[in-house]
Amino acid sequence: MITIAGAGLVGLACAYELAQRGAAVTVYERGETPGDSSVARYAGGMLAPWCERESAEEEVITLGSRAFDWWARVTTVHRRGTLVVAPSRDRAELTRFARRTTGHRGVDGSAIANLEPALAGRFTQGLLFEQEAHLDPRRALRDLTAKVQEMGVGIRYGAPAPAGVMLDCTGMAAPLAGLRPVRGEMAILHCPEVEIRRTLRLLHPRMPLYLVPRGDGHFMIGGTMIESSSDRPVTLRSLSELLSAAFALHPAFAEASVVETGAGLRPAFPDNLPRLTKQDGKLYLNGLYRHGFLLAPAMAQQAADRLIPETSDEDHRERQTA
Repeated sequence: MITIAGAGLVGLACAYELAQRGAAVTVYERGETPGDSSVARYAGGMLAPWCERESAEEEVITLGSRAFDWWARVTTVHRRGTLVVAPSRDRAELTRFARRTTGHRGVDGSAIANLEPALAGRFTQGLLFEQEAHLDPRRALRDLTAKVQEMGVGIRYGAPAPAGVMLDCTGMAAPLAGLRPVRGEMAILHCPEVEIRRTLRLLHPRMPLYLVPRGDGHFMIGGTMIESSSDRPVTLRSLSELLSAAFALHPAFAEASVVETGAGLRPAFPDNLPRLTKQDGKLYLNGLYRHGFLLAPAMAQQAADRLIPETSDEDHRERQTA
């Protein structure tokens, strides 16, 4: 029996990988319901390794490339790419972003209008990352929970993990040196007047924004990365900047309903890369920073390799395709 502390995104991904390899798994979760205490419920759900290369290491692309097919086996993945745009006055930001990333092609105003008719006449240049995708984080967490339970994984809600738990996936609750919180804030808007099908990134030197469609006229907006340990609700300053950036994408967002706001503390190490470490006889998987949905599959596979060393990741993939 393999025991895991934490039924958030990382703990569930590890449970899935271990169960795929035939292990009996029990997950302990302090929260009372699926996703109740997971910071992933505030995520954008972007599977965008090439865009993230703008501020992340090459390893993010290498590890993140596994995420598309992995998540497609669990939940709905929308493979429509990422469209990056900037106002004319901030065209230098678009040039800088293009230099620091790969996997994109330039698009002009006409191409932007063809891709997203709602943006017709609003932007003259952009970058299209055609291979990228997005998913709905909350649906993905629900689907992943159901999937692992179907595979026989036991999840004990409202139950702190025993001292001898084998794998710790508890995020900021883990006693790991160097782990720091990075605050992320988001809002969910309802604006049925605007139809957007793919993730949009609006570049701005002060407040870059990403907007992810959730369906039925709902959109998630986010973009803040604040070095803070405060878990208070979204600040007025952050919310006003997010909403202003959304308005810059399309004026109809001025009339959008703010359905929800939220803030979460994302665990990160100094290099902003995840780590799989052994401490006091326990394995820890932590530090996924802002790349949770993107990097969880690859890191869960590494954790499974450590816990079941005789079962290689290659053997596992062969069984999946058999």
